[in-house]
Amino acid sequence: MSIIEQVVAQMDEWNGKDISIQHLSGGLTNTNYKVTVDGTPFFIRVPGESTDLLAIDRNNEHHNSQAAANAGVGPKVLKHFPEYNVMVLEFLNGQTMSKDSLNADGMPARIAHSIKRLHAGSRFLLDFNMFRLTEYYLSLCKERGITTPAGYLERMDTVAQIEKTMSAKPLATVPCNNDLLAENYIDDGKQLWLIDYEYSGNNDPTFELGNTCQEMQFNDEQINEVCAAYFGSATPQMISRMKLNMIMSDVGWGLWAAIQANISTIEFDFWGWALERWGRAEQKMDSADFPNWLKDVGK
Repeated sequence: MSIIEQVVAQMDEWNGKDISIQHLSGGLTNTNYKVTVDGTPFFIRVPGESTDLLAIDRNNEHHNSQAAANAGVGPKVLKHFPEYNVMVLEFLNGQTMSKDSLNADGMPARIAHSIKRLHAGSRFLLDFNMFRLTEYYLSLCKERGITTPAGYLERMDTVAQIEKTMSAKPLATVPCNNDLLAENYIDDGKQLWLIDYEYSGNNDPTFELGNTCQEMQFNDEQINEVCAAYFGSATPQMISRMKLNMIMSDVGWGLWAAIQANISTIEFDFWGWALERWGRAEQKMDSADFPNWLKDVGK
């Protein structure tokens, strides 16, 4: 039997009930399923091959998924099968969001409010640091001979400069999802739910904000809206922290995409995505605004 069939068979409370398993599209790391039991839907995700190489800690993911549910912003965890690294989750009835839908008027503030709710919840199990994750991904590329985008290694001095600047006046870390691309938001008409806690961990809140702004390709007005809704005002210091973390989002997740291009069996142009993200990161590092962001963060 496949893993999804084994998990369903081990759900004792589903014995003798009418069960249907539906494969869901989407997902860049795993395979997602909607399992309907006597008319009630549930969500089950089966990890993809070699995802352990991507620095995903499944115990951390389980703990943090429960914490996010307790914060009222993530789906409830109904069952955990550690032997399969699988969770059975509450199925959220709502619209899976896209970049276009999250660029609508008022959405940046709604995003900030949901993120703030997550950040106000219980501490997560482990910490997350994109600088350390980037170092790990680089070591993996070197070890396995995985190609990185042209000029990547030459820019690591700039990455070190970003870390030094932001570390001089660090913000208190909070429980973050760290991977809030558009499809990890679900709108039920009342609130935006945040899903998928594979890369979650306690982190600088401006990484979360900058990362999601980068994923949505928000303009300056939208970035300011997110910042003001989260912090109460859009100060130059916080905006600049977000802008530097937008760079780090593309630096780290772009390298993730390069690794996926080498190990993933999912049909997706991961290498094209790696080049797109690295191109955005370089553009920002070369911009006339970059020195000003460093200066504002250091104030």
